[in-house]
Amino acid sequence: MAIAQNQPTQEASTFNWRKIVLPISVFLVVVFFMGPVLWQVLTSFKVNADISAVPSIYFPTQLTLEHYQSLFIRRPFTSYIFNSAFVSLTSTVLALALGAPAAYALTRMRLPGENIILAAVLIVTLFPAVLLFLGLLEVVRVTHLGNNYLALILPYTAINLPLTILVMRSFFQKLPKDLEDSARVDGYNTVQMLIKIVLPMTLPALVTTGILTFISAWNEFIFALTFITRESMKTIPVATAQLSGASAFEIPYGPIAAATVLGTLPLVVLVLLFQRKIVQGLTAGAVKG
Repeated sequence: MAIAQNQPTQEASTFNWRKIVLPISVFLVVVFFMGPVLWQVLTSFKVNADISAVPSIYFPTQLTLEHYQSLFIRRPFTSYIFNSAFVSLTSTVLALALGAPAAYALTRMRLPGENIILAAVLIVTLFPAVLLFLGLLEVVRVTHLGNNYLALILPYTAINLPLTILVMRSFFQKLPKDLEDSARVDGYNTVQMLIKIVLPMTLPALVTTGILTFISAWNEFIFALTFITRESMKTIPVATAQLSGASAFEIPYGPIAAATVLGTLPLVVLVLLFQRKIVQGLTAGAVKG
């Protein structure tokens, strides 16, 4: 009887606290990271009275689209969006078009000095892009590429190319070489085999690398601020940083928040559309067998 009475006490002592602690921890982490994003979104819909109120009003008492409208009425924000999209998309396509064949060559072909080439690519990947600023500025000045899209496309492509090569090379190494041997027996040359067989099999890697490259180019600020001074050719990060109020002492929090939301929304949509490919690209080859 004594043993039977102690059984409920033992079961109560083995209560699994993970079922409570883990969900609460996840919720707190999500709130911590999403808090600034939610604050920006709410601020973009607040009237000026709510934004400047003391103490702060967290949720708008009145919704307005005035800040979004002012971006397109007072500034050529449509041109900013087009500029960012064009520069980012072009540099991404160039990085993939140059990086994928280079990665394939480093994977399948025995090149002289291959280890030196890989070490150089890795060093360039780790090199801070801001340290290239003065050199690129001199190149832009000599070649007269100021206020030209190439002044951004070429540096973005060059900076993201080493990362593209390293990521794609790791995926090419995991592909079975028997498929390529069979394709050669069927009469495929190297270019045909790369385009028709190898690249379709590495589509998740292409999507993942392309999105990382696109986001890097979309968010870049220093080069875009320096190499482009014409108002109609500025990108979203530069245009957002240069938003001004009615006077020198006024900070336009509402338009800045609206511009931030508009600048982030395309990236969020892009990730949501390709989230399955991104997960496949990040986890491919992680488990063997």
